[in-house]
Amino acid sequence: MPMTKSAETTDDLTRQPVPYLTSVQQIEPQWIDYNGHLNMAYYNVLFDRAIDELWLRLGIGPQYMKARNNSTFTAECHVRYIREIHLGDPAQVSVLLIAADDKRLHTFKELRHATEGWLSATSENMTLHMDMDARKVAPFPPDIAARVQALADAHRGASRPDGLGRSIGMPAKK
Repeated sequence: MPMTKSAETTDDLTRQPVPYLTSVQQIEPQWIDYNGHLNMAYYNVLFDRAIDELWLRLGIGPQYMKARNNSTFTAECHVRYIREIHLGDPAQVSVLLIAADDKRLHTFKELRHATEGWLSATSENMTLHMDMDARKVAPFPPDIAARVQALADAHRGASRPDGLGRSIGMPAKK
């Protein structure tokens, strides 16, 4: 049986380095704030563009929404700002699929300077699969669930990143 385009995409995706490394992105001038660095909101834009790239490769991008009326929504996000990134700095995001089940994807992303390699920010997210007709969380269809599982299996052996599962809180007083 010949492979479908989506199956080829998934096969190619599971042969990629772990974590998944996205295309290099450029910081846009209008994203720089009065402090002279990338405004906090645009870190999320970079992370969102990165996850869109992975979702497209996984088969759950815009065409999936149009063809099947299913999509994904972010339910929770925790961003850590580690080091300033500036206009002119090339940025690249790595995405690790920490866990997945029939309705959810738990990812951890790291934004790095693309040529120097230093860590600028991280984003840990819980994403929900949505039936857009019902506007409710719904299981992935079997073909998509198989792709998600293949990616989860490929990422399972990766070391867990620093900062995974962190919560926000004031340090305890001694």
